This record gives sequence, structure tokens and C-alpha cells, in this order.
Amino acid sequence: MLYALGAMRSNSGEMKRKYWVLLIFCFGILLLDQWAKYLIVQRLLLYQKVEVIQGFFNLVHVRNTGGAFGIFGGEKGGLGSILFLVVSLIAIGAILFLFIKIGEDKKTLALSFSLVLGGAIGNLIDRLQYGEVIDFLDFQLSSTHWPAFNVADSAICIGIGLMALELLKRDKKKLKSSS
Repeated sequence: MLYALGAMRSNSGEMKRKYWVLLIFCFGILLLDQWAKYLIVQRLLLYQKVEVIQGFFNLVHVRNTGGAFGIFGGEKGGLGSILFLVVSLIAIGAILFLFIKIGEDKKTLALSFSLVLGGAIGNLIDRLQYGEVIDFLDFQLSSTHWPAFNVADSAICIGIGLMALELLKRDKKKLKSSS
């Protein structure tokens, strides 16, 4: 723990830029996610749907006991719920560990870890509070209907996408330098 606190400061005693990115984006996503979920719970009954853009976008109030997009969903409070809590805590710990290890010059990775962390914590709060995750963004296109999701899920997907782009960019540089 002391190492982590020491890693946040530069030699001059200022907080490193990557930790500002973490604070701003992680907590920004967390606040937006929890505020949006609060509004959904307050204003929509469970399973209620409000059509926003006909045939394309709805606000809904659904609950997800499973993982991303309802994968491995089951009964609330079962063994799966405990498993998702444990996996969430391990993932959050791993993200923090990796975040501390990345260099100050890895801005895209700092942003991506911050987004994933904010999303993971947002969904963890739901699991601890409700035993399931609140989803409310519902998209469809023609006959294709995407499973409902939330701000935290979006942040996780965007963060992982940024990580993938950063890794591809790094691999491309390695290929150029070895040619």
C-alpha cells in the first residue's frame, strides 16, 4: 500500500499526471453511472420501457445477475453472484496493479485502465447493493436487438477497445523497427 501511495508522486512531490487521469475519468464514469442508475430506479418500474428513438433506442429498467450482456446469468444471490463479486474484486486489483506499473508516458493506457476501473467499480457497487447490475440502455436495429447495458459497461468496452488499439499500435511499431 505504501508503494502505491509513493508511486503516485513524482520526485518533486507533485501527483503524477496518470493519477490525475485515473481520478478524473474513473470517478467521472463512476458518478455518471451511479447517477444514471439512480434516475432509472427512481423513474422506471422494473421492466418498464420508454421509447426514445422509435425502432432504435429505448430506456429500460432491467436487472442482470450475470456478466457482461447477461452472460452466465442465473438466480440472484446464488453461487454465480458470489463468483462475480470475487472476479470483480480480482479484476479491480489487477487493473490497479497494472496501472501503477505503466509508465507516465503511456497516456492511452492510463485512460483505458481508468475507464475499465470506473466501469468495474460501478457494476461492483450494484452487485453489492442489489445483488445484480442495473441495465438501462437498450438498442435495436431492424430485427437485431442488443442486450441492455449501462454506462459502466460502455466505459469498460471503450477502455478495452483503447487498450487493444494501443497494443496494435505498439506491435506495428515493433514490426517497423525490426524490418
